Amino acid sequence: MGATADERLLRALYREHGGPLLGYVLRLTGGDRPQAEDVVQETLLRAWRHPEALSGRPVRPWLFTVARNLVVDAHRARRARPPETGIDEQVVGTPGVDDIDRALESWTVAEALSDLSPSHRAVLVQTFYQGRSVAEAARVLGIPPGTVKSRTYYALRALRLALEERGLAP
Repeated sequence: MGATADERLLRALYREHGGPLLGYVLRLTGGDRPQAEDVVQETLLRAWRHPEALSGRPVRPWLFTVARNLVVDAHRARRARPPETGIDEQVVGTPGVDDIDRALESWTVAEALSDLSPSHRAVLVQTFYQGRSVAEAARVLGIPPGTVKSRTYYALRALRLALEERGLAP
């Protein structure tokens, strides 16, 4: 007997997005593969339950956003439960939710930056991360200031698209 339309949809989603989604969630969970696999499974299950959410929009950003929300929700749920035995020293050193959110965003931005061309990445690193002016960045990179300006413009556009694909930009 052939697969139903729902089964074909789920298989197609997994085939096309499963690998990148698992890699993304592994980074979010600090390499906890069982937890990452559970998050990917739950993310795909939600896509299967709500196919209307996938129509008329890019699928991958939606999947990445759902996965990120699941990881954050799981972290918050663990923190909300009272400890089973006294105060554990490991729990005391656990970063707060804001720290986790910032770390997740940092990983996502770093991943998006790695998708940019080397020339675009270089101008953004010089101007935003190193805090250099256009003239200073031009000197360091050995290119004219006008090139720094235009590359920065196009690099920011490319970065915004890369972040939107990951569900981070509005």
